[in-house]
Amino acid sequence: MFRAVATRRLQGAATLLRFQSTLVIAEHANDTIAPITLHTITAASRLGGEVSCLIAGTKCDKNLLPRVAAKLDVAPISDIIAIKSPDTFVRTIYAGNALCTVKCDEKVKVFSVRGTAFEAAATSGGGASSEKAPSASPVGTSEWLDQKLTKSDRPELTGAKVVVSGGRGLKSGENFKLLYDLADQLHAAVGASRAAVDAGFVPNDMQVGQTGKIVAPELYIAVGISGAIQHLAGMKDSKTIVAINKDPEAPIFQVADYGIVADLFKVVPEMTELLKKK
Repeated sequence: MFRAVATRRLQGAATLLRFQSTLVIAEHANDTIAPITLHTITAASRLGGEVSCLIAGTKCDKNLLPRVAAKLDVAPISDIIAIKSPDTFVRTIYAGNALCTVKCDEKVKVFSVRGTAFEAAATSGGGASSEKAPSASPVGTSEWLDQKLTKSDRPELTGAKVVVSGGRGLKSGENFKLLYDLADQLHAAVGASRAAVDAGFVPNDMQVGQTGKIVAPELYIAVGISGAIQHLAGMKDSKTIVAINKDPEAPIFQVADYGIVADLFKVVPEMTELLKKK
């Protein structure tokens, strides 16, 4: 299925030169566009008349980026955070500790966008015509099995204003219920560190960090997370960071605005109960 979808996307990219325009590959749930795509659209609006293909910096699109670039025979640029001109971009390197300015002279530019670096585009007030793209011919190497939709009342992780994340300090996947209860009171999304994901506590799509999702919410609560550099790279742009850890020397406290040195199994339930009373 992925190859067929990718083929249709590549057909769209191949028409860029004809229209001298920008193609944004949008992630959606059939009826709603993913929040990170709205940030990508903002980046697209700053490109002027250049021929470009923009991809949001999500797990799926990170897999798509090199394939699109290879089909177009161009060099891709990943995870840009600023656009200086239609051919000059800024991206992070060394886990976000340094900035690199890149100039691209390709006729068609293909790059992914870090959603947290751009404001979300408005979802109303504009209009555009639509054209149905022809379906790609079956490639004969894949078979449709089934489709499972997961629905949640919690906001999507990369677009949430409040994020509660857990680490290996939670000790098990069952203990993540403490975070789910707290998140429900804060109308927050729930994330996790790579250590928690690697331990099998939660699925991979909850991972926040350099190799996971990049978030920049108004409030980020890190529970039982030590603060490895890979995790900090994915959440350090949060407006306010609260850390809960029993180890006073945990690196997470170096970036936190507020720190609580205590047992998370006592503090988190107390916070949840206090919020329920309000």
